[in-house]
Formats: sequence, C-alpha cells, structure tokens
Amino acid sequence: MITAANNLRISPVFTSENSFAHPLEIAATQNLSFPQAKFAYNLCVMSYFRDNIEQCSGYTPGFQPEDEDIIKLNTNENPYPPSPKVLEVIQNLKSEKLRRYPDPLGDEFRKAAAQVHGLSPENIMCCNGGDDLLNIAFRAFCDENRPVTYPVPTYSLYPVLAKIQNCPVKEISFDDEYNLPAGLASSKAGLCIVCNPNAPSGSFIDPDELASLADELRNQAVLLIDEAYADFAEKDCVRLVNDFENVIILRSMSKGYSLAGLRFGYAIANEEIINGLMKIKDSYNVDAVAISAAAAAIKDRDYFQENIKKVKSERAKMGEQLRKTGFKVSESSSNFVLAQIKTPPAKQIYEKLAERNIYVRYFDLPGLTDKLRISIGKGDQNNQLLDALTGICS
Repeated sequence: MITAANNLRISPVFTSENSFAHPLEIAATQNLSFPQAKFAYNLCVMSYFRDNIEQCSGYTPGFQPEDEDIIKLNTNENPYPPSPKVLEVIQNLKSEKLRRYPDPLGDEFRKAAAQVHGLSPENIMCCNGGDDLLNIAFRAFCDENRPVTYPVPTYSLYPVLAKIQNCPVKEISFDDEYNLPAGLASSKAGLCIVCNPNAPSGSFIDPDELASLADELRNQAVLLIDEAYADFAEKDCVRLVNDFENVIILRSMSKGYSLAGLRFGYAIANEEIINGLMKIKDSYNVDAVAISAAAAAIKDRDYFQENIKKVKSERAKMGEQLRKTGFKVSESSSNFVLAQIKTPPAKQIYEKLAERNIYVRYFDLPGLTDKLRISIGKGDQNNQLLDALTGICS
C-alpha cells in the first residue's frame, strides 16, 4: 500500500509480466481519476532523477517551424540580418581556430564590449547566450536556504532554473502598470532578478528605481538585471555596476545584433563578481566562431544603430495599428509588443493566425491568457499580420 502526498491510498497493480500497470489500468481497478492514477504510477516507477528534476516540467521554447514560407513573430528574433562584418569574419575564419580550443575567457569579445560600455574587460564575462548566465547565477547564489525572487509575470525560464537548483521561489506580482513591486528587498533571497525591459510586457523600469533596489539589497543579495532587450530601450542600467558591487547586468547578442542562432551573451559586473562567476562557468563555454563573430557585431556600431532605429519605427506603427484593431497595447521598450483583447479570445486568435502560417506567442499563464506577444518584424510581415488580425477580429 502506498500513501501519496495528497492522502490517496493506492495498492500497486502489476501486469502479467510483473511490471507496474499502465495508469489506465490503475484507474479502472482502484476507482481513481486518470490524473490520480498517473500520479500513482509515477510514485511506483523508479526514477533515476532527483525529486526536483522529476517534478520539473522544463522550459518550453517558442515554436520553431521548419517551413520558411511563414511569418514568424513569436520568438523576438531581430527581423534584419546580422552585420556584414560578422559574415566576413565567419567566412575568413582559419581552420586552426577550429582545431584548437577557444580562448576560455573570450578576450577578443571582452575587449570589444568593454570599449562599447566604457568599462574594463575584467567587468565582462562571455556566456553561451543569456540563459547561460542565468544558469550560472542560480548555481552561484541560490540553494535550499537561499531563495530567488522576481516580479511576475516575467521570463518563464526563471522558475524552471529555480526548480533545477532546488531553491525556494518568492514571486511578487507586478501591478497593472508593471511598476516595480515592493517587497523584493525584504524577501530574504540570495538572488533578485528584474527583467528590464520586461518580457513579455515590454515595460521599462527607470534605472534610478533599480539603483534604489540595489542599495536595499546590499550585503544580502545580488540584483541581476536581465537586459536581454535593453538595446531597444532609451536607457539602460550598465552604470549601476560602477556604484553597486551586488549588481550583474545580463546582455544578449540575440536581439539587437541578430545573432540568435549563434548563442552568445555576456555579463557585466564588478571584477570581484565576475571572478566568482568564472569559477562556475564551463571551461570553454563559448566557441571560437562565436567569440569572433560577436566581437565583429558589437564593433559595428553604425549597422547596429540603424537596425535598432528600424525596429523602433516598426514597433510604433505596430502599436498604433493594433489599437485601431481593438487591442489594448501599452508602450514597449523592447522588440515586441504585448497586445490585450477581450473578444475574440486571445488563444482563438493565436490559433487562427497559425492556420494562416502567422506565428505569434500565446502564454497560458496567470495574467496573460487575454494577451498575445507579437515580435516586431519587417514592414511587409507586420502588415500581413495586421491584415489577418483585421479579418479575424472583425
């Protein structure tokens, strides 16, 4: 007899081969619902994974369709290609760079990024995408006795990483205007994360507010400001690393620099924090191709700024047209907008768009079920989306 956590009393059911029965058989023989029977089955079957991993559902990335004849506005990729200088570097890469292990620190990129931000290379750590830095931060600052805290709704990877690290989570809800909530500093967490601009809302918190939060968290927690989308905002928080030893800035090369397929991001922090994070990262966490390509991208300021300007222009047009279609759209500081609608239901609109090979993002999560997150595409892509929405919502 097994007594489950919810007080179900279950007798193991075996097949003729002396293995545990399928949940349907358990349900039929013990008068249980299928979810209860499935829970019982999972209790009976040996798992090699730690309990927290067994119970973790994992992160669900945005849908990546194979067909190229689509309009893909669901994963916040930059619609414009990377700098020609990136392609030039890749094409001219010498085979010796591939034969050898890469520079473990990625100093070529660190020097280039430091120059852009007016910092020292010792303030930069290269990462295999921004998610790599998040993973490192959870391992560095969180455990069973050191929680993570963050405002919600936000990037849905945070709770997954917390589950993997087996650390408590203290989520504090944004208000309807996505203002920085009170209570983050008093949560007794080891790590506080604020995504700014926030995903999926696109909302922006002024750096002075985050400076005040960093000051409150001093001597108790690290403040990681996830600036994956900061290239599309009017301000950023990089200056805070000069004033606060407990601030880490996350930056991505996926969004503003059109290098999502390359997987490259970086941390900005004071030298002591960077040195500590270096202990945890993989020995060669970024490859030689990515280091050189990312360095070329961040150096090409003119190309970068022109692409950002185009995305911002299309973002303004998108917001205006969506409002005319009946959506409520708040101002965005990112390369996407969050569009709210009452009727038809957001999920139904999402499904009807997919039938037309137009993909946006729908989240079946609290506070988001009446909203669609729409990445900013090129003008013709955005126009086709808007035409489709007009037909669906009329």
